[in-house]
Amino acid sequence: MFVPYMDPVSDDWYSITYLDCGDFGCGQSAVSLEPYTDCPTNAAFMDGIFASQDGTPTKVSNVMCIFEKYAGNIMWRHTEAEIPWLKITEVRPDVSLVVRMVTTVGNYDYIVDYEFKPSGSIKVGVGLTGVLEDKPVEYVHTSEIKEDDIYGTIVADNTVAVNHDHFVTFRLDLDVDGKDNSFVRTKLVTKRTQKSVGTPRKSYWTTNRKVAKTEAEARVKLGLRAEELMVVNPNRRTKHGNEVGYRLLPGTVSGPLLTQDDYPQIRAAFTNYNVWITPYNKSEVWASGLYADRSQGDDTLAVWSQRNRKRENKDIVMWYTVGFHHVPCQEDFPTTPTLSSGFELRPVNFFEQNPVLKTKLIKLTTTPKCTPSKNN
Repeated sequence: MFVPYMDPVSDDWYSITYLDCGDFGCGQSAVSLEPYTDCPTNAAFMDGIFASQDGTPTKVSNVMCIFEKYAGNIMWRHTEAEIPWLKITEVRPDVSLVVRMVTTVGNYDYIVDYEFKPSGSIKVGVGLTGVLEDKPVEYVHTSEIKEDDIYGTIVADNTVAVNHDHFVTFRLDLDVDGKDNSFVRTKLVTKRTQKSVGTPRKSYWTTNRKVAKTEAEARVKLGLRAEELMVVNPNRRTKHGNEVGYRLLPGTVSGPLLTQDDYPQIRAAFTNYNVWITPYNKSEVWASGLYADRSQGDDTLAVWSQRNRKRENKDIVMWYTVGFHHVPCQEDFPTTPTLSSGFELRPVNFFEQNPVLKTKLIKLTTTPKCTPSKNN
């Protein structure tokens, strides 16, 4: 986790470029969850045991909650419009299982959800909330600001909330239907139709599939390029011949804006790409290195990847970074309403048939209705 603040000149601020999990420990900073507020009424709670700074085990009560979630979303539906004289409609609600924890690192609280869906998808959500990191200034109005002097937003009298980033990197050891996997990049490519075809269409798109053979070929900076990213097992196929796999569906995409020679960015070079693929190595667990608080950037995911190891049809690990650029506003002060992002791992030819077809229809005995009050 990398949280750099954007005041580069103030003596008390230029060095505030936290590697939160490495500096403070996201496990050590995990907090007890409050029933009915941190988690819904149907949640079950679990305690956690963490190693303290001196290595002794420490128990945190209610550090994790598990609950069934239904937010009114539709898992799938269809109305058969081609048979107008017969009403045929099938709908299934999207009910999922959520595992949640919260870690409070300094002034920020990080909400991490793992959501397991009936479709076989796994959604990972990251929510940022807590208290803004702010600094005192002489200004009370934007008209008083000198150019390039505050590096943030005036959110209250004599108070500036400094611009900053949050980058949260996940290590995903997927092992899709076995340990030996490959990373596939499928680009969507526009092509012109041939005049000899005799169609009024001028263009179409098709797919260009490439298996990444080395770490360099598997580094990805996400953007507007149409591309699908998958981890597949080339040794397992469906009865129709498709490789079983899981696809990465990114959420909101943000990358680092610091220059590559800036010392904080050297330490956090694991954010240079949104996606990395490395061969499994039991010593390569933390993207910022084993001792992040003393790091000089020589033991990070970016350094490991420079070895450019072969990784086709091998035990591999995917690293994905969720990024936020936070320009504070008055509504964020003093406590910030939760900002959320994340990603989804979605099955691709993993099942022989659609698993949601097994979900049962929910039948209601009564339909709730809203009626106007007689007093109005």
